[in-house]
Amino acid sequence: MNFVLVRVDNRLVHGQILETWLPFLGARCIIVVNDDVASDFFRETVIRMAVPREVDFSVYSVDEFPRSQIISEKSQKKSIVLFSKVADALRAYREGFRFDRLNVGNIYTEECVLRCTTSIALCESDVRDMIRLAQSGVVVELKSLPKDKALDFREVMKKCDRLEIEGVGNSVRRARQ
Repeated sequence: MNFVLVRVDNRLVHGQILETWLPFLGARCIIVVNDDVASDFFRETVIRMAVPREVDFSVYSVDEFPRSQIISEKSQKKSIVLFSKVADALRAYREGFRFDRLNVGNIYTEECVLRCTTSIALCESDVRDMIRLAQSGVVVELKSLPKDKALDFREVMKKCDRLEIEGVGNSVRRARQ
């Protein structure tokens, strides 16, 4: 499978994916990796109804996805993989789903410790997990739409003052106001 976009977006499948990312990338397949959707037939059905008929659509739990046959499939079909949480992307990565680049398009949290863009507000665990992915060699980019300029997460972190987050030492900083 040709994974042309691996993205974290808490909305999963929505207008930006269907109307901008899908045509921009020429993708013919959307894969949702989410435990809640994988275990909720009604929610999966509602999302499936939003996806155009000509686009293949699959749903996997986070644990199931790295071991699925779709990972090793030799197809050149361009595919988008969607996670709703950074923690799920990290979990899939640790379980064997390898990707070089992670696009973070939309994350909302009430426990925001770092607002990177108008659509990306990170809690402590998001920051910690993005640092872990970056330390593993994954380029973490912050970008909502294809036409937007991508922000490198490491560069965003360099522009911040110190922020103590359990589990990552002094490597995290608070965004300047």
